[in-house]
Amino acid sequence: MPRSRGYRPLPAPAGSWSEADEALAREIDRVHTEWPQYGARKVAHVLAAGGVPGATRWRVARLMRMMGIRPLCPLPSLSGPAAHRPGFPYLLAGVTVRFPNQVWSTDITYVQVGGRHMYLTAVIDRHGRYVVAWRLSDTTRAREVVACSLAAYRAHGTPATQSSDRGSVFSSAEYVSALASRGIRQSMDGRRRWADNVIVERWSGTLKSECLRNEEYETPADWYFSGIAVAA
Repeated sequence: MPRSRGYRPLPAPAGSWSEADEALAREIDRVHTEWPQYGARKVAHVLAAGGVPGATRWRVARLMRMMGIRPLCPLPSLSGPAAHRPGFPYLLAGVTVRFPNQVWSTDITYVQVGGRHMYLTAVIDRHGRYVVAWRLSDTTRAREVVACSLAAYRAHGTPATQSSDRGSVFSSAEYVSALASRGIRQSMDGRRRWADNVIVERWSGTLKSECLRNEEYETPADWYFSGIAVAA
């Protein structure tokens, strides 16, 4: 019997690289450098479209983990409810928005400014889908969200109802009292119902895909002079 049939080759050690892996890793690094916001699916799609062999989603994901790179986007969720804080019902089921200041929606989203993540609070009038106020900050403290809402009230009056997701900021005492003291009804999305706040969610997605991925803003001042956040 040949010796090659009598001995079983040792498996490759975990985390080892083949020549094909090395070649694919170089291509992944190239795509990641050009589009740092892409995850494994989009990186694999770009490589496959370029004719790179073996660029499956699962293989690209494995190599990205081994290379220690990940898409340039935040991991934590801003929409988690806080324990021991009051929740509010969803008040907009079946409601038709017919005039300004009837319903406003509020949300917080991540944006990239100068290579770091900041937080953008936006308040949108659901009648005309107009951004009545926005505020850029480096924290998600309730006072930043309240300051954004107060700016909207000063400029446009107060709405009958103000809606948000179930994030902990929107159930904080500071935010709840700011709305209650002005007679504003507070509405929150239903659990696992992202579409309840779809107006502002869609706006933030459009902002990121059509504005932020095409421009580089090094400082918050670049935002305030560009005016992109009010382009709803």
